[in-house]
This record gives sequence, structure tokens and C-alpha cells, in this order.
Amino acid sequence: MSYSFHNLAFDVLKKATSPLTYQQIWERATDAGLTEQIKSKGKTPWQTLGARLYVDIRDNEFSKFVKVGKRPARFFLKKRLTELSEDIIEKIEEKEIQEKPRKTLYQERDLHSLLTYFVYANPSFSRGKTIFTKTIFHEKSKKQGFNEWLHPDMVGFYLPLDDWNNNVIEFNRLVDNNVIKIFSFELKKELSKGNYREAFFQAVSNSSWAHEGYLVAAKIQDDDDLLEELKRLSASFGIGIIHLQLTDYNSSSILFPAHSKPTLDWETINKLCEQNQDFDRFLQDVRIDFESKRIHKFEYDEIIRDPVFYIKEKLKIEQRDAFN
Repeated sequence: MSYSFHNLAFDVLKKATSPLTYQQIWERATDAGLTEQIKSKGKTPWQTLGARLYVDIRDNEFSKFVKVGKRPARFFLKKRLTELSEDIIEKIEEKEIQEKPRKTLYQERDLHSLLTYFVYANPSFSRGKTIFTKTIFHEKSKKQGFNEWLHPDMVGFYLPLDDWNNNVIEFNRLVDNNVIKIFSFELKKELSKGNYREAFFQAVSNSSWAHEGYLVAAKIQDDDDLLEELKRLSASFGIGIIHLQLTDYNSSSILFPAHSKPTLDWETINKLCEQNQDFDRFLQDVRIDFESKRIHKFEYDEIIRDPVFYIKEKLKIEQRDAFN
């Protein structure tokens, strides 16, 4: 029988003195050389480990493991549960509640280049399609004070110029003009239980006009209740959630997909054009590209060549295999 993720977790937890997160289990297993026995081709095996533990505890009444706490969830051996006093568990959760978000050296706008690369290159988002983005500068809006609730941080678009026959594109314009797909993005450095509602409904307010709207964050608090609430809100309002993982950028992903709408909110689009010249210019550039059947890339956000290098040099963050 091959060495499994469950075997690895069991071997680590039988020596642990307290409950561990799945990231901590993987880190200790790596130090002990246990991960070398796992035959996994995935780029993020620690996430696979976490998923296996969650499912095993949820669906297997004879599971050897037990989940302790929520912020974040930690795992322990069920047969050793009596070794944990209530004081130990309370201290774990109390420490997590008191922990404050770490100050970052980078600005929120520094994340724009990483999102531009993500929507352009990440197959889970682009599905092989070429998507370009443009930053919308709030400070250029006419009506100051309400900009964060009026328009998004970034917009994006897809034109199938390389994928569709020219005659099909022209015929589409005559019939329903659905050939262009518009995206809207609201970015945050961090989502936590203290700010997620404001951040989410800010995304609803300024991104629901597009075909697809997203809330994007570089750090999302590891909390079961928070993730369940984000999942519920996403399903209810159609706003997708993207996680840009700065310590392991290649593991960045769409946590919850956006609901794709067939039409745009033209009243809101018109209001955005009146208030912000960047947005007005964006629509003009997309129209020119459509009519000329050629995308003028220099009009949109630059696509960086190496996001990992950018994170290291610009954000001063090293890649650490997702262990924060």
C-alpha cells in the first residue's frame, strides 16, 4: 500500500504536542522527510492534504482525526483528544482572535500588475483567452468622496479577434453584439472577519454592471466561517472571489467563480463614463480595437514577464511555499 496523505498526517500528529494547521503538518512532514514518500504531481500538495483531512473528518465517522478551532482550523488525533485541556484550546483561539493583521510594505495598487498577469495567463481564469486590463484611477473622478463605491479598481475585456472568423464577428455585431466580454475587479490587500462585508458589498456596488465582477485579495484570513460566508455571498450576489497568493503566486486561484451575466448595465456604465476619464477612455479604446480588429496593447496595463520576480523586488516578499 502506498504512503498516503492520511499516513503523513498521522505520523506528524502522533508526535505533535498540540493541534496543527494542515500547512504546519506539511511543513513538519517536509522537515522529517515524509513528504518524499508522497506521490503527488500537484503544485500545492499541502492544500490537497488539507482537503483530504477536512473530507475525512466530515464524511468518515471512524476518522482518526479531529478538527480543533476555526481561526484557522487545526487538526489532532482523535485518540489523543483527551490530552488537550479546555485551557489549551481556549488559549489557541484567544491568541488567534488577538492577532492583528501584519503591516505590509506594499500598496494596494502594487497588486494591479499581479492581477493583470493572473487574468492574462492563469488558465483557470482566462481559459486560453486573451484578456487585458486597465487600472481606473479614483483620483481622476469628478465626484470625490464616493469613488470607492462608484467604480472598480480595474476593468478588463476579452475580444475574440484571434479566436473567431471576421465574418462571424461582424455578423455578431448585427445580431446581438455579445462578442465583447467585460470584467470588473475590486482589490484589497486582505480580507478578514473584520472587513469582508464592507469589501464584498463595495465590489457589488461597483462591479455588478459588468458581465463578471470579482473581489480580489492578496491575503484571506484562514477561517472556516469566513470562507463559508464568502461562498454564500458569492452565490447570492454573483461576485467572484480571487486569491492572489503572494508567498506562492503560482497557487493563486479563483476561490469562488463569478456568475456571468448576458448583458451590461448601461445606465451605470454611462454614469462611470461621466465621472471618470480613465473609464471613458477604456471604452473608447475597446471600441477602436473592435472596429480595427486589432488590439492596441500599449493602451492597457502592462503585462509583467515574471510575477515571482516582481513580488520579490517590488513587494519585498519571498516565495515560501505558501507557509505564512
